Amino acid sequence: MSHADRHARASRPAWHRRARQAVRRSLRVRLVLVFLVLALGLAVTFIAGVQQSVAVAWREAARPLLIDYVDHLAREVGSPPSVARAQAITARLPIALRISGPAVNWASEPDGPGPGGSVGTDTGRPGWGQEPGWRRADGHERLLVRTTADGHRLEFGLSAQTWQQRPRIAWATLGALLLLTALAWLYVRHLLRPLDDIRAGAQRFGAGRFDVPIPVRRAGRPDELGQLAATINTMGGDIHQMLEAKRALLLAMSHELRSPLTRARLNAELLPEGGDGQAPRQALLRDLGEMARLIADLLESERLAGRHAALQREPVDLAELAREVVAELAPRHAGAAGVRISTPADLPPLLLDRARMRLLLRNLLDNALRHSEPGAPAPELHLRAAGGQLELEVRDHGPGVAAEHLAQLAQPFYRPDSARQRSTGGVGLGLYLCRLVAEAHGGRLELGNAAPGLAVRVVLPMTAA
Repeated sequence: MSHADRHARASRPAWHRRARQAVRRSLRVRLVLVFLVLALGLAVTFIAGVQQSVAVAWREAARPLLIDYVDHLAREVGSPPSVARAQAITARLPIALRISGPAVNWASEPDGPGPGGSVGTDTGRPGWGQEPGWRRADGHERLLVRTTADGHRLEFGLSAQTWQQRPRIAWATLGALLLLTALAWLYVRHLLRPLDDIRAGAQRFGAGRFDVPIPVRRAGRPDELGQLAATINTMGGDIHQMLEAKRALLLAMSHELRSPLTRARLNAELLPEGGDGQAPRQALLRDLGEMARLIADLLESERLAGRHAALQREPVDLAELAREVVAELAPRHAGAAGVRISTPADLPPLLLDRARMRLLLRNLLDNALRHSEPGAPAPELHLRAAGGQLELEVRDHGPGVAAEHLAQLAQPFYRPDSARQRSTGGVGLGLYLCRLVAEAHGGRLELGNAAPGLAVRVVLPMTAA
């Protein structure tokens, strides 16, 4: 788009832009516009056809009758013309008459015959110098003009009162058309009202709220939209059952695995230290610890994904909490000590769930440390406050992630093969848990390549303690 086009679009009035947006976004408006255009097209086509048929009928039948009738009226006026008879004719019929000649000059109306029916040459008086409505086939003698034997000119036309009725008829026609359009709008609005219910229901289902189904109007005789609403309700119910079954299975497996894992860890702790059994003992304890953390993450993900995820909010100093998390990660990652934390000096304590925010920081920093390449700068943690929101960004300087994987990176158990393989640790729950923690606090998680490395930004609403 050129600069001139952008300037022209920006200079349009606000109502014009709102109208264009309404047309683009509203199916009702487009349907009514289609109806209106169709009605106008039918009206124009019908009127053109009627005019053409009238023209044909005029040439074939009405024109000779008109010629004969004008001749009859001219004979009735007489020669020389009688003003009394002319007055009687104009009083009886909706016509205008003007007589001009050597002895009699008279007009029934000051402005002469009305529009479209006036005839004759320009006489300097308004209404009488217009082109005639009809001519003979040879194009010379006018149909509504007669000349008497004594040289008087009789000019006939429609009365001005008759033509004054045309605006009223036009306004009445326009009003009827607008009324029909309004009725069509109301009817279309009534027909498409289930779309609002379907949209609201789809949004509820997408948010995980399946308790309120989409209302099906006219349940006795549902139309296509009613059938669509019923089908979506059935689909929502099936999805709800599958999600509940998955959640129940994960919870049951997690709870059932906790007890044998605890016993296995206790037995591993009781193994004698030193000797040839030291390395297997440490490996076994490490694997049991990974399994315990996996089960804890699964349970936490199900708690956060539920509709009633409860947060234990308390005043939290995020900068101090971040330093505590870095200290916890130091035994596992040699580069944890080099993590750079940037935070504004005036950042107040915020009402947050300390345990969930610790989990978020731990997962983000652990993920950044695991994927930092040797010799690369240490990961960075930035805290920013702007516009009533808190931005928490963790960036590493590793290889990053291919663009096609970014959208799925925060999905459960998703690990792109190119950069996040199983050998680097993790099963694909870390970023998923971070997203759930952010959403539980009313925020969001955003992912993007930082060239080099991956930048993960969490945006939370600021609620000062």
